[in-house]
Amino acid sequence: MTDVILPKTVSVFREGYGLARFKADALAGLTVAIVALPLSMAIAIASGVTPDRGLYTAIIGGFLVSLLGGSRHQIGGPAGAFIVLVSATVARHGIDGLLLATAMAGLMLIVCGLLRLGDYIKFIPYPVTVGFTAGIAVIIFASQIGELLGLSFAKGEPGPLAEKLSAIAVALPGFSPSAAAIAALTIAIILVLRRTRPTWPGLLIAVIIASAASALLQLPVSTIGSKFGGIPSGLPLPALPDVTPDLALAVLPDAIAFALLGAIESLLSAVVADGMTGRRHRSNTELVAQGVANIGSALFGGICVTGTIARTATNVRAGATSPVSGMLHAAFLLAFMLVAAPLAAYIPLAALAGVLAVVSWNMVEKSAIAALIRSSRGEALILGVTFLLVVFRDLTEGIVVGFSLAALQFIHHMSKNIRVTAEGPEKPLDATDAETVTYRLDGAFFFGAVAAAGAVLDRIGDDHRNLVLDCTGIRFVDTSGVNLLASVIRKAVHQGVEVYVVTERSELQTMLHHQEIPAQRVHFVHTLAQARAELADRDDAGSYP
Repeated sequence: MTDVILPKTVSVFREGYGLARFKADALAGLTVAIVALPLSMAIAIASGVTPDRGLYTAIIGGFLVSLLGGSRHQIGGPAGAFIVLVSATVARHGIDGLLLATAMAGLMLIVCGLLRLGDYIKFIPYPVTVGFTAGIAVIIFASQIGELLGLSFAKGEPGPLAEKLSAIAVALPGFSPSAAAIAALTIAIILVLRRTRPTWPGLLIAVIIASAASALLQLPVSTIGSKFGGIPSGLPLPALPDVTPDLALAVLPDAIAFALLGAIESLLSAVVADGMTGRRHRSNTELVAQGVANIGSALFGGICVTGTIARTATNVRAGATSPVSGMLHAAFLLAFMLVAAPLAAYIPLAALAGVLAVVSWNMVEKSAIAALIRSSRGEALILGVTFLLVVFRDLTEGIVVGFSLAALQFIHHMSKNIRVTAEGPEKPLDATDAETVTYRLDGAFFFGAVAAAGAVLDRIGDDHRNLVLDCTGIRFVDTSGVNLLASVIRKAVHQGVEVYVVTERSELQTMLHHQEIPAQRVHFVHTLAQARAELADRDDAGSYP
């Protein structure tokens, strides 16, 4: 159990941690904090909560993810992927329901980690991850159109995409040129800096310039101060949300969705970090850390925590060497809150919407989508179905259906790879007489392949005295495959045929015995040569009935 919950922080300090590594981690942590500051507030506002809750999430959740996690470079905090789920939960159950669902999801993630389910959760098919990420990006962008254009909705902004677009069309004549100009300025600065000064903190610079322009020109745009009254200059005291059995039951589906998406997103982020650094993360440790971080975030009034791919990649590129950089990123964010909280009141909501518009565009893996469409119609179908379900139905439903389609495609592919080759009187083996038939089985002999294999094996007739089942080419077998083999053996024995099963796998022999095959007339040998030798001996001895 120790390896399940042993944080990478412990491994790092066991290796030896000096001043040079601390300096590198401090610089990386500061870089990530500068990126996370505007992004955390923007994600919180888009999720239907106040901007300070996004900062609480990044500070508390980010610190715990790095302290307890199974990745050296993972950065935790609020993620764009949760915007849809969080906003829907707040709309249905309020802030207390959101905090309770977040804490419950944390407990679920801890249990998943302790049960070692992280080894399986990370096996999400690539077309599914690309499809649901693109779907989330579309939903995030759609949720920001109102702020990008400064629209006002008489009855509130709807959640479902189709209804949202209809409401936007109705409100479009009243758009604010000032808000649109601030949003356009923010997006332009980010894109220009990304091209000309890629190492500069483009998100923060764009928000600062847009805020200064709005204040100096006294533009009539909504700001954090006008809508939320600013943000506090420190952390609140930890407190439990109001918990009742009815509320816990009501938010259970939301908690499950939070846990599922959090597990997928965090492990996917850790895999990305592994690919960039050559390291290997501990998936189950990461799930435990994510669980603790979500509980901690909920206690301080934060929202869902997960590993964030963009901030984690920034951490790696900034030269981080250990989880200390993630903990320092949280400390820097706290310092920013303590020092600069009053200035946050001047940030235009249109500027934060511009930040999220760029983020949503970056979330869409354009090259991956093009490659999947070109490579396989099946992969393209999985991608398209996942994307459409995420956008127009539900995020969890999109993941589940996409995964199911990918599994069916895999089963179909593997079932086509099974080969049953018959050799016998028409093609006699070297040392086998014409009364012996041999069936060689190759591939994965599982439930998806039994129909194809059974169509060949059922042709066994009573015109031969010996049947050899060469199972040495079977790479995998399940109970469905074993049941088919057992039925073939029982049929052959019933017809008076001697059966030889060639396999070196003791588990196959054990599984066949569990199917209660006849003990007589069934012989297990390790090699085909051994089967031929025994057949020759029996033939010489005339031991056939």
